[in-house]
Amino acid sequence: TYVGDADLGENINVGCGTVFVNYDGQKKHRATIGDNSFIGCNVNVIAPVTVGKNAFLAAGSTITKNVPDEAMGIARCRQENKDGYWGKLPPSKK
Repeated sequence: TYVGDADLGENINVGCGTVFVNYDGQKKHRATIGDNSFIGCNVNVIAPVTVGKNAFLAAGSTITKNVPDEAMGIARCRQENKDGYWGKLPPSKK
């Protein structure tokens, strides 16, 4: 877990692999996480963003918008498999 510039509330859970992404190449931004919130594993919190009190961030999500109090933020695509992908690679990539 990497916590950049963030204000973290009390009694929160920050899952393993969580990254607070706070630098846009020019400026650093802050994220705010409300009390009693739960952040699942492998979540990217893209600052500036505010996660309300008693909120949940679903594992594997990239959060770019504010999440209200008592809500769940989910931001991930469904798995899609590309059949035959290996055979399409050039020899230098195999």
